[in-house]
Amino acid sequence: MTAPKTEQLLGTLLARADQVIPSGQLAVELWNGNPPRRADAGLHVHISQLRRFLEQLTERPDAPSPVVTRNPGYLLRLGEDCLDLQEFEAAMAEGRNKLRRDLHRAAAAAFERALSLWRGPVLGGMATGPALATLDAWVEEARLECTELLIEAKLRLGRHREVVSQLTSLIGEHPLREGFYQYLMLALYHCGRQAEALQVYMRARRTMIEEVGVEPGRGLRKLHEAILADATVPTLPMAV
Repeated sequence: MTAPKTEQLLGTLLARADQVIPSGQLAVELWNGNPPRRADAGLHVHISQLRRFLEQLTERPDAPSPVVTRNPGYLLRLGEDCLDLQEFEAAMAEGRNKLRRDLHRAAAAAFERALSLWRGPVLGGMATGPALATLDAWVEEARLECTELLIEAKLRLGRHREVVSQLTSLIGEHPLREGFYQYLMLALYHCGRQAEALQVYMRARRTMIEEVGVEPGRGLRKLHEAILADATVPTLPMAV
């Protein structure tokens, strides 16, 4: 598909698959709140282009289009198909359930399965309106949360050495995410690298102050104090 607006239309309909999206909302999405004078006609053209594109993909040219006109707008029917995003959410929910039941190995496997569906930014550089931009931000946050939960499961399994290099990279990519600093400090401490764990805290503190002008959160500070005192350090960050 080469038409950016038609591609954007498909993304919007997929984001709310099997739900009717009013034509007015689709116009806001396609033209960022500044639709042309004949927005309805323009939307109809893009809907027709999208239907032709999807028709070329099906093995049954006589099958009804998955893009359905339904007052007050349009919907896209998935039928028996399943989006990667839905599979991701199901695997993540399974992982959470296993983690709550202390089934750490099964939880790690579920989180790894969820993350294996990740193939880069969900919209792949596609132009976005308000709805797609919100979806993009939500999916990225869900991916990071899933990554944190996977690391938690690995730490509970005692796989401290395995996560050190991964956490170092994640901190480089997300320097304001305190959870990654906490996990790295714990992993290093339980690998017998107490001094390095303390250096991670200093790096976190310096970054927080320079970037946003605040001290690290209470959880990170308490973990630092426990490691500094060589007290009993938990296998996971302490509750605030």
